[in-house]
Amino acid sequence: MRAAAAMSADAAATVLAPVLGELRSICDFGPVTGNLDELPDIDLLVTGWGCPPITAAALERLPSLKAVVHTAGSVKGFVTDACWERGIAVSSAAAANALPVAEYTVAMILLSGKRVLERARDYKATQRIGHYDIPPAVGNYGATIGILSASMIGRRVIELLRPHDFHVLVHDPFVTEVDGAESVGLAELFARSDVVSVHTPLLPETTGLVSRELLGLLRDDAVLINTARGAIVDQDALAVEAGRIRAVLDVTDPEVLPADHPLWRNENVLITPHLAGSQGNEWVRLARHAVAEVRRWAAGQPFSTPVSAERRERIA
Repeated sequence: MRAAAAMSADAAATVLAPVLGELRSICDFGPVTGNLDELPDIDLLVTGWGCPPITAAALERLPSLKAVVHTAGSVKGFVTDACWERGIAVSSAAAANALPVAEYTVAMILLSGKRVLERARDYKATQRIGHYDIPPAVGNYGATIGILSASMIGRRVIELLRPHDFHVLVHDPFVTEVDGAESVGLAELFARSDVVSVHTPLLPETTGLVSRELLGLLRDDAVLINTARGAIVDQDALAVEAGRIRAVLDVTDPEVLPADHPLWRNENVLITPHLAGSQGNEWVRLARHAVAEVRRWAAGQPFSTPVSAERRERIA
């Protein structure tokens, strides 16, 4: 089997380089490039961040290509209709990348329940510990956590929340029953939750989904967590409501927000630099998944995490 890789130089150096030797032991592994024109005719293509769109013109130069193994999550940016029309099998590491996002989300739920960031800031200013002047709302016992979308990441968050003393709600228009969570309507999710965590993919119908009206349903001091896509949340409305509620934003629209955007200056808002997904040693998990998928394909087996044409419109 002949294979090669298409991704940015940074992705190649950080994600692919540690497993290149193993890939070469599985198959005849050719160049690693960010330019599809430089690829020889191959049977399988390993892709990563920075892969150009695999268009019909690109496929004409790759008549033997039958499979794509992606070392990251979403394939929407480069797997085109031409790939699906030719019947190319596609695998993604979305499931592997979902774990650190879910871990980040659970960490932020727990930290926000204890008001860790706010109380650390106050402690630094006052250098005083007041154990008995803490409001009863502080803490994680019995809190209601709302999960917006039973996506791959949303379901993993629900799974990781099970050992904790939470009541978990979920809203997903395409799913009526999720193990470990109570399915509710969209407005009810916001009205009942102490924390709402956004895990819906960015689609035309979800752009601006977390609207001024929904944000207004959140109780005072509730928390909105967004690790999905910035455009899902009405950020202008959030900037107004953030005097009343709190927010943890790992994604914004655009990334990076303008320097004068009010969310930067709001002490109720924590903005992190899109770090929830795989980074550092977590890239090894993505690389190991890709190697396993290449090994399966070389052995004549189907992919363990295929992405079908039917699912592509509903994935992040």
